[in-house]
Amino acid sequence: MIRMNLKWKFTAFVAGLLVFTIVVLSLLVLKGVSDDQRTQTESSLAQQTGTANLHIKQQFVTGTRLEPKSFMQLQGQKLAVELGTISGMRVILYDSDGVTVGDSLPMAAKTNVSDALQPALQNKIAYITEGDTLEYLAPLQGSDGQIGVIQYEASLTTQRAFYRTILSLFVFGGMIVLVISFVLGGYYMNRQANAISLLKKAADQIRQGERLFKPALQRQDELGDLSLGIFEMSEAIQSNLRALEDEQGKMRQAMQKLQELEQQQKQFINNISHEFKTPLTSIKAYADLLDMYGDDPKLISDAREAISRESGRLYDLVEKVLKLAALEKYEFEHRPERVELAGLLGDISDRMKGKADKFGVTIIKQLEPAVIWADRESVIHIAINLLDNAIKYNVENGSVIVKCHVVGERAEIVFHDTGVGIPLEGRDKLFEPFYTLNKDRARQSGGSGLGLALVKQFVEQQDGTIHIEGSEGQGTVVTIRFPVHPQ
Repeated sequence: MIRMNLKWKFTAFVAGLLVFTIVVLSLLVLKGVSDDQRTQTESSLAQQTGTANLHIKQQFVTGTRLEPKSFMQLQGQKLAVELGTISGMRVILYDSDGVTVGDSLPMAAKTNVSDALQPALQNKIAYITEGDTLEYLAPLQGSDGQIGVIQYEASLTTQRAFYRTILSLFVFGGMIVLVISFVLGGYYMNRQANAISLLKKAADQIRQGERLFKPALQRQDELGDLSLGIFEMSEAIQSNLRALEDEQGKMRQAMQKLQELEQQQKQFINNISHEFKTPLTSIKAYADLLDMYGDDPKLISDAREAISRESGRLYDLVEKVLKLAALEKYEFEHRPERVELAGLLGDISDRMKGKADKFGVTIIKQLEPAVIWADRESVIHIAINLLDNAIKYNVENGSVIVKCHVVGERAEIVFHDTGVGIPLEGRDKLFEPFYTLNKDRARQSGGSGLGLALVKQFVEQQDGTIHIEGSEGQGTVVTIRFPVHPQ
């Protein structure tokens, strides 16, 4: 492939752009001249037609009253001569049947206008162009309607000559402008190409590992800015070389972090295995007992209850693990909407009343109007999890207070229970997956240690915050804050 110098590319582009501009401008101007000439000619002929109509109507009305056809046949030649004298053009008159009744130049050659005569006889204007002559036909009106047709023979010689003069000026003027612009543009483009060549040499020096000691160009334009940028890039490369050691240190820290994450992953898998093993062991044990003592009604009843309980716990565990993994990697589908908290929390409290009665816990609602913009399903999941924990880890005849109110620009939800509370040493680990304060109590109540981890993820997804307070034996207070939805 032939490689074309940038200078000639620029020059060819400028030449092409100039030719295109001159041609388009010339065509537009010439079209405008042609349209203006046609408009002026049509306007002049329309005025002449109006004058002719007025003159003929005066003759038709003031003279002896005749039929329109008889009037045109008797007065046609005279009227044609008069109108030709007034207009300075050849005038031919036709009656309503299209028969020639007058001609201001009867000896001159006559153009065949039959194609235009028929529309003119139907009260329309028509014209034919033959060489430098325009044949213009228009209807003549009497007192009772059209009485004939008038034909003007107008010369276009002067207009055509003016058009050709303008065309010649554009051709020669365009050529002169193109030559001058090509010379000046070539000179300018040559300067720019030389400047770009200097910038390329500077870039080649950097590629070869050489250092620049000054910018290749000293100019106050974009190329000067580019030259300064290349020089600063050279300095930055030297600085980056010195920073490689620092980056290596950061890489070592990153590797250490990856090792810690790998250890956490192993711990996570171990926890999952342990949590899965407990219900599966119980289910397998009862299945073996049923194989050995399948005719014991009490054993069947106990096995049914245990297998149902442990399988439900296993299902809940799997569901929470999958949700937690989805939140950390892909995130759930988030569909925010207007959520009225008082009604939502009241409905959830009513739904959880059966479980609260089973544990001997009273739910107390203190709900004030508050509206947030959040994913409704996520808020429901948060409330159910926290209310469920407040019931399961409560004391007999205890209570759970569910509050909702607006504080400044935040909507605040509070779950205050009278339960077992939280030891000081366990507060920092509450939101870690599989962490439980009391593993025996968690297993008895079906807890897996994943609920609060999911709750924290859901709260942060709604731009909210969660805070847990409480001491061992003194109950727990969980406070969640969301931005208030503007009214």
